[in-house]
Amino acid sequence: EAGWEHTDTIQRLTAVEVRDRVPALREDYVAAGVLESNAMDIDVNALHQGFLRGARTKGAQLRPDARVKTLERRNNAWLVHAGGCDIVAKVVINAAGAWCDQLAEMAGAERVGLVPKRRTAILFQGPVHIPFCEWPAFIDADEEFYARPESGALMGSPADETPMEPCDVQPEELDIAIAVDRLQRATTLEIKHISRSWAGLRSFVADKSPVVGFDPQIEGFFWLAGQGGYGIQTAPSIGRVSAALAVSDV
Repeated sequence: EAGWEHTDTIQRLTAVEVRDRVPALREDYVAAGVLESNAMDIDVNALHQGFLRGARTKGAQLRPDARVKTLERRNNAWLVHAGGCDIVAKVVINAAGAWCDQLAEMAGAERVGLVPKRRTAILFQGPVHIPFCEWPAFIDADEEFYARPESGALMGSPADETPMEPCDVQPEELDIAIAVDRLQRATTLEIKHISRSWAGLRSFVADKSPVVGFDPQIEGFFWLAGQGGYGIQTAPSIGRVSAALAVSDV
């Protein structure tokens, strides 16, 4: 209800109106719906590459293969041994994603209880002779699945949140099967072939809010963790806020 009070781009839909927009949804599955007409997709790769170009333009040195080996505080500065070299800095920003708690321990900070959770996605062919590329993204009310057009096909997910240790995560066959089952129970889509599947880690703390700011006990150690499933959407704003807070102490 709060959403309707603050925007005119959210509207209630009847079951008929929902199926007019996504005709593959089964009639007995849909009771009603909500449409966010102002929602947009983000080209994640383009956004990421734009940020990297901007960082290089400002003089940043990018070392993606520099694994941190040691992290210690000396003479009011941090000495970081990473990628075979020593880096000295007054402030260290802990933006290690699913590994933020592990990096914090190296710095002598307490963990914030970060829990990485696996999210699975599949790509499959949409129905023939139906302009599915014009469909909006659709998600069920219980968040058991979602799907949307992508690159001339359909992307779907079981909206899984499986707790895991930090790792280079890969999709599990069971999660892929669950995604197919949920989509086929809710729609008339016939998913006979998965052209691609992948998984990622979305990291949360207990209240599911981002952790942003200086550690209360460890000087010069700045947290930027726990963005959950909204890291891309919030990156510009959280990035600006983090930069302003981090340099305020330098």
